[in-house]
Amino acid sequence: MIGAMIEVPALLWQLDQVLPLADFASVGSNDLMQFLFAADRGNERVSERFDSLNPALLKALRQIVEAAERHGVPLNLCGEMAGKPLEAMTVIGLGFRSISMAPASVGPVKAMILSLDAGDLRERLDAWMESKNTSLREDLKRFATEKGVQI
Repeated sequence: MIGAMIEVPALLWQLDQVLPLADFASVGSNDLMQFLFAADRGNERVSERFDSLNPALLKALRQIVEAAERHGVPLNLCGEMAGKPLEAMTVIGLGFRSISMAPASVGPVKAMILSLDAGDLRERLDAWMESKNTSLREDLKRFATEKGVQI
């Protein structure tokens, strides 16, 4: 089996060429986010310049999900995003159905998943991603509170 690791923004414009060659694909959210925002997440002076719930990143992730669906390629998301309940809720709303995380994150993320209506979230995400906000964090927290999603 051959897989594609999607970690650099340049692949966003090559998904239709790469995915037909792959048996599966995985998005490395840490690296993709770091390269997309051109900011070192480990550098305290610039790490606050990006938010994992920024519409630009979420649109890129949605684009990857849609391309994987078009080509029938199983898709996974790995990295820190998958292990945080609010961020995991968001990527599930974008269409990811396979996420990997550290063992300590499994319980809180599972509780969130069991309390989530992903279809309702997907519709809201579509509208929120078109807003002028630089982060959807507060909208997503409000959604979770309104819907009783355990984050």
